Amino acid sequence: MNLLLVEDDEALGRLVARGLEANGYTVTWERDGDQAFLRASGGTFDIVVLDVMLPGLDGFSLLRELRQQGIATPVLVLTARGSVQDRVRGLDAGADDYLVKPFAFEELLARLRALSRRPAQTAQHPVLTCGNLTLAPLDHWVTIDGAVVDVPPREFALLEYLLRNQGQTVTRAQILERVWGDPESLRANVAEATISRLRRRLGDAGWNGSIVAVLGVGYRAVVPSEDASPR
Repeated sequence: MNLLLVEDDEALGRLVARGLEANGYTVTWERDGDQAFLRASGGTFDIVVLDVMLPGLDGFSLLRELRQQGIATPVLVLTARGSVQDRVRGLDAGADDYLVKPFAFEELLARLRALSRRPAQTAQHPVLTCGNLTLAPLDHWVTIDGAVVDVPPREFALLEYLLRNQGQTVTRAQILERVWGDPESLRANVAEATISRLRRRLGDAGWNGSIVAVLGVGYRAVVPSEDASPR
């Protein structure tokens, strides 16, 4: 299950992200409300865990904007603001659940399980596209111009991560952590070698996009019309 965590507290965010990943979630962590809104508005997440007090757009405003755009992704508000007025405000803005800090991690997991059991129309699982390439995260297939491309699991996970961050540079460390789960002990060239194989595979299949290397930083997936300069 693909989850967006929006939390500006570094220590708490790291703790929650690691705990969720240990329980089988794929976690994208954003610390800023404006950036989180851009991520969430794509509708590519199964659940959003949302703090309220954020740099940039605050959590309540972010949630309200998502609902106004028709984004139905379940949202669990996770905040220290636990007054009745705050709870009412969050639910009125479109929250599906509300959990007050400090909290028991087991309760967070239980609430997420409950959200995941809600009717399928409340959770969106759209395909990801980049140029003439389409990737379906749940069904685990990739097509280019409608033809299915056989992509091994590790390369598939890497491609999915790049497409979920399409147009943005992700660092080598982020790739190793998200795709391999261990940025420290892996050989230095494992990400580069996997990207090289993935590029060759997609290029041979006729993909008109590309995976651009940003010197000294990392990589990003771009469509043909995008500028290849670092971001």
